Amino acid sequence: MSTSPQGVAILGSTGSIGTTALRVLQRHTDRFRVRALTAFSNVALLGEQVALVRPSFVGLVRYGAEPRLEWACGTGCLVEAAQREDVSIVINAVVGAAGLDATLAAVRAGKRVALANKETLVMAGPLVRAACREGGGEIIPVDSEHSAILQCLSGRSATDVRRLILTASGGPFRAWSRERVAGATVAEALQHPTWHMGRKISIDSATLANKALEVIEAHFLFGLSYDRIEVVVHPQSVVHSFVEFVDGSVMAQLGFPSMELPVLYALTHPERVADMGVPPFDPIEMSPLTFERVRLDDFPALRLGIAAGRRAGAAPAVFNAANEQAVALFLEGRIAFGDIPRAIAAALDAHGGVDGSTRDALGDADRVARRFVKELFRC
Repeated sequence: MSTSPQGVAILGSTGSIGTTALRVLQRHTDRFRVRALTAFSNVALLGEQVALVRPSFVGLVRYGAEPRLEWACGTGCLVEAAQREDVSIVINAVVGAAGLDATLAAVRAGKRVALANKETLVMAGPLVRAACREGGGEIIPVDSEHSAILQCLSGRSATDVRRLILTASGGPFRAWSRERVAGATVAEALQHPTWHMGRKISIDSATLANKALEVIEAHFLFGLSYDRIEVVVHPQSVVHSFVEFVDGSVMAQLGFPSMELPVLYALTHPERVADMGVPPFDPIEMSPLTFERVRLDDFPALRLGIAAGRRAGAAPAVFNAANEQAVALFLEGRIAFGDIPRAIAAALDAHGGVDGSTRDALGDADRVARRFVKELFRC
């Protein structure tokens, strides 16, 4: 590793993952320097972060009546930050489809992308892989499940793997009846039992749409077919994933439910560096560890997402866009919780077969799916 600190850009620095990443980086200033920060609209928190690390570039996607003249403004700031010459690692913690173009720009510029933006690979997995080959960039996952798999593989080939098993907490409605789940309130859906996340991701965890996104992401990250990727409910969120090898051996990565370790590992992979930020693992304190089957009939968003992944083309992008739009409407109180998977299914039936071979085609599929969901509920 170079003796001079590596330049890091954090896209989405005021969100849950972004603030976690900044905290981790502050413990390792001998190795990393924050050169760029971008946020969606939280001017106050972004200003505090700028005062703390003094980056050379600051961007705000959505700005109010008084934008700061020294900050870049608008969606283009994400791509600008990702391409900077003084940045070698881009932490993409943007929520939603808005993170795609920055990832493509970064890997085409030969940078490492520490990817917390699931939608990048879900929408455009083949395009991202092609961009990595063209530009020499790389994707290192930040999601705890994919980080766990990466750590278990330790450079082994996909041919050594029989299957991947991703764990899911089950969300706040794990033990609820199907009828009760359908009528869940926003406040209830935001009460995740083990993780502290943003509003959109919390709702995705409650519907298990989040796990569908992770299955699609795992398919592209590790090159395994969907038949070799499974999901199991693990309420304690201590085992982050399993890898079963062809000889029957099973490896798992365990740890305290915190995103600090996955962020650090994405920055340092394949190295490991000493860090005292995460509480030490105590197997007695963490016990018992339990596992359950996923109730696919009660949480259809997971089944719909995996089916979209298998269908390929623009179907994953349509799944993602319909889900994002439906979640936004639910958070605004315009639709019921049970309407989210209904909207996804209808959008996939109507538009899942459209072209998805280019970035423009995927953008069109995204827009069509969002408009369809709005019209479905006359919003």
